[in-house]
Amino acid sequence: MSKKVTSIRGMNDILPAQTPLWQYLETRVGRVLDAYGYSEIRMPVLERTELFKRSIGEVTDIVEKEMYTFDDRSGDSVTLRPEGTAGCVRAAEEHGLLYNQTQRLWYRGPMFRYERPQAGRYRQFHQIGVETFGMTGPDIDAELIIMTARLWRELGLADQVTLELNSLGDADDRARYREALVAYLKAHEDRLDEDSRRRLERNPLRVLDSKDAGTRDVLAGAPQLADYLGDEARSHFDGLCALLQANGVAYTLNPRLVRGLDYYGKTVFEWVTDALGAQGTVCAGGRYDGLVEQLGGKPTPAVGFAMGIERLILLLEQRRPELRPDAELYIVSSEAGAALTLAEQLRDALPGRRVQCHCGGGSFKSQMKKADRSGAWFALLLGEDELNAGLVTVKPLRQDGEQQQVARDALAQTLAGLLP
Repeated sequence: MSKKVTSIRGMNDILPAQTPLWQYLETRVGRVLDAYGYSEIRMPVLERTELFKRSIGEVTDIVEKEMYTFDDRSGDSVTLRPEGTAGCVRAAEEHGLLYNQTQRLWYRGPMFRYERPQAGRYRQFHQIGVETFGMTGPDIDAELIIMTARLWRELGLADQVTLELNSLGDADDRARYREALVAYLKAHEDRLDEDSRRRLERNPLRVLDSKDAGTRDVLAGAPQLADYLGDEARSHFDGLCALLQANGVAYTLNPRLVRGLDYYGKTVFEWVTDALGAQGTVCAGGRYDGLVEQLGGKPTPAVGFAMGIERLILLLEQRRPELRPDAELYIVSSEAGAALTLAEQLRDALPGRRVQCHCGGGSFKSQMKKADRSGAWFALLLGEDELNAGLVTVKPLRQDGEQQQVARDALAQTLAGLLP
């Protein structure tokens, strides 16, 4: 017997028993985004490697350690996308969506990073991302955060996530802060972990994101970025905080929040949870006003976020929302042709309802077992007596009530009144 072929480590199948929860999440996210006037964009999963090196930054764990990069048959270096923002900027600029325009865009799909698989974090993982372009004020930053707060309420997760907020200032602010931070860290360099010492010269702000206990002890006495913000960045951040407060969105200021990507400036935020064990981020983003120009376009203000679908699924599994069953109506019949015809008639008369027709033969008893396993609310029985009399027996499977016989021409109307 040939050896079975199995999936690659960290590349997970999403099985039929799991997809209803994914559909539940995606449907509600799409509904909220639509209510705010956001339009969907779909980008390829494979991009030129240069796109990510120029946008994310070469001195990041993603570029240095985690990207799936290879040469294609033409010898060009290509990469499976590790995040969605860079590809969205590339697509919007390439197709003329940015200059002198405002855009509210969103996307969903798989991303790829080579890292140690763990609960809610895989090598192929899925994100829903939102990107906005052409708006400079703190009001669009606030809209994104207020929109995510509404999403948590829609999903029943509002009590499981908290908002952390920070400002990275503009480029000049960060340059002044970088100088002070490097001077401080060099005075304590012997206490820093290896990654932090390596980042000290090329990307010192990333040291603030270190998880090493010794480095975090050093950082407790480090200069605070908030003390180096200029008037414009401070005004922007104060305006954002005021808008969030006016709309009842609670937040915590986190001066160490820098995000792991080089393109962020001014606003950065994360929605975090401790409901999955150690504190984890389920949604994160911020402002990246310089990225479009960095990738060859004209200066364009931009702000966005991404949420990890797998981690949100883990939170939803704890809440166990009521999902639609595989079938709402299950047709059991002694005559396959009549059953298929009835199923088509019901799909026409009851659009959006899930009608499943038993296929493959079998006794009424075995068919009824499958009807029950389908999760259907009603079984529709078509035996010889029903076929001869033009009737259908409607049998409740999930609620109290007697079964009843209904004329074929009145069936759709009767079911419309019975279905939840």
